[in-house]
Amino acid sequence: MPPTLPSLQPGTPAPWFVARSASNIRLTFGNIAGRYIVVCFFGSAADPAARRVLDDVLQNRQVFDDESVSFFGISVDPEDEQSGRIQEVLPGFHLLWDFDHIVSRLYSASCDVESVGIYVASTADTSESDTFAQTDSSKYRMFSLVLDERLRVIARLPIDNRPEEHVPQLLEILGRLPPIAPELPAHVPAPILIVPRVFEKEFCRTLISYYEEHGGKDSGFVHDVNGKTVFVSNHKLKRREDREISDERLIRECVARISERLLPEIFKAFQFLATQNERFLIACYEADKGGHFQPHRDNTTKGTAHRRFAVSLVLNANEFEGGKLRFPEFGRQTYSPPTGGAVVFSCSLLHEATPVTKGKRYVFLPFLYDDAAAQIRAQNVAFIQKPTAP
Repeated sequence: MPPTLPSLQPGTPAPWFVARSASNIRLTFGNIAGRYIVVCFFGSAADPAARRVLDDVLQNRQVFDDESVSFFGISVDPEDEQSGRIQEVLPGFHLLWDFDHIVSRLYSASCDVESVGIYVASTADTSESDTFAQTDSSKYRMFSLVLDERLRVIARLPIDNRPEEHVPQLLEILGRLPPIAPELPAHVPAPILIVPRVFEKEFCRTLISYYEEHGGKDSGFVHDVNGKTVFVSNHKLKRREDREISDERLIRECVARISERLLPEIFKAFQFLATQNERFLIACYEADKGGHFQPHRDNTTKGTAHRRFAVSLVLNANEFEGGKLRFPEFGRQTYSPPTGGAVVFSCSLLHEATPVTKGKRYVFLPFLYDDAAAQIRAQNVAFIQKPTAP
């Protein structure tokens, strides 16, 4: 199960839970993946703002079909169920009863609450103009989350004092998303993981600017020669310029995004808990210099035997041509994530970066490993021959 996170920023996984719905005594949230999800913490259907949102969703039920999009409303008011003032309409419009506030607390929608009354809070004491359901001593924050097909956050929208604008904003976000792919016969894909929205586009641009400000150096690769892992350069095999990030603030920002947005997906897909990052490196494959990297594996020397997973995170997907990843052992198909998205794969897989034919391809290229592999790395440090200065 993904860890409970302190924030629900875009790209972070939504916490999983089990709850009772109007039609399912035990709904397992982790099992509803595979479509876009709107989770609406409306608190009580007796609240006028919540009621407006729910009615507007029902007016647009053609969007919420359980094939492409599902709506899950979260109620903490027992009267919603007992009086029947709001009911499920299937497919698409689901209600979850959260009368003990377990789910609402998990998502920071509420504190401990014993009974529900309603009011619209002043926005003076909160950073967001959310509407709240109020008890004697607690507040209930009302908002909607838009989740992707992997139950990762795309957007968070507060239900504020303009509830009539809430559903149009949800529909606008949903309308921009790529359609859920139809059922197709499966080819044999490489056993890799593609994760979009790890870095925001603005942060990608920050990293590119850092590279352009400090410049890159010709990037070699390693071989074992006479028992030593040595660095060599051969432009027929690889042509790339690299820049290690030395800015501590940028490193912390990279770590935060990888920890919250990427590592949970790796654990879910591969049951691997990455705890170490070998490097913070921005690389540039430039068409004018013949940028490419021929087929290779990333863990075949003593100095690289600790590497477990490689990450290729593209920083400017629409600004170059060529420059795709290919895994020859699994066919000729190529892979290229969107800006801010990552391809994650085992360092044992044969892979190549095809030539960039136009523009510059900027990528962020860490290697991930765990504590056991860290011991291997420490044991093999003595076998690494550092490159000599030119």
